[in-house]
Amino acid sequence: MATGFMESMSRVTRYCMVLSLACLSVAVVAQTNASVAGVFPGTALLVVNGGAPKAVPVGAALDGVKVLAIDGEVVMLDIDGQKRTLRVGQNVVSQKGSDDRQETTLVADSRGHFVANGSVNGRPVRFIVDTGATMVSLGASDAARLGIDPRKGQQGTSQTANGQVRVWKVKLDSVQVGNITVHGVDGLIHESEMPIALLGMSFLSRMEIRNEGSSMQLKRKY
Repeated sequence: MATGFMESMSRVTRYCMVLSLACLSVAVVAQTNASVAGVFPGTALLVVNGGAPKAVPVGAALDGVKVLAIDGEVVMLDIDGQKRTLRVGQNVVSQKGSDDRQETTLVADSRGHFVANGSVNGRPVRFIVDTGATMVSLGASDAARLGIDPRKGQQGTSQTANGQVRVWKVKLDSVQVGNITVHGVDGLIHESEMPIALLGMSFLSRMEIRNEGSSMQLKRKY
């Protein structure tokens, strides 16, 4: 009888393990497909999972997709707990249960540059990957838009193609690109304007970087 009882318990244990793995698999493959069809003052026109476009104001949500902020044609979304930044016409597929992987893939533009929509301190920013930049670097107008006061940082100088410029080293609360969010990132604020923010090594050094032709995969190490 004891042997029969142990065999029954073993079958129950195996069944529970199989059921748990099945539930885990379902959670991993569940996806949300979201795109930005347009923007209006304080409102984004969203398409979620192939549905009809719907106007969603900042702070509201549609089928698990919440509009966090709008800056021009750039919309910051919270999709199943993941922060994503999209421009009008862009689409993203988010997988539930994959947050802990913290990885994203960038595709090179026609000039071979890796450009990405992301955020700094929760506000939309457009980056270009620059492994030659020591830190994440922002121009004066970007810093002002993000509410960053460079005078609270450490002043110094930086050598650029246009000569030496005055800069301030600051600590950025967060930098986000795709699925990856890193907190406490060193940043450099330039007193002059910059055409685009630089995604420098203060962020990239925390990544495993793999280049495959026109794509670059970033995976967070720590």
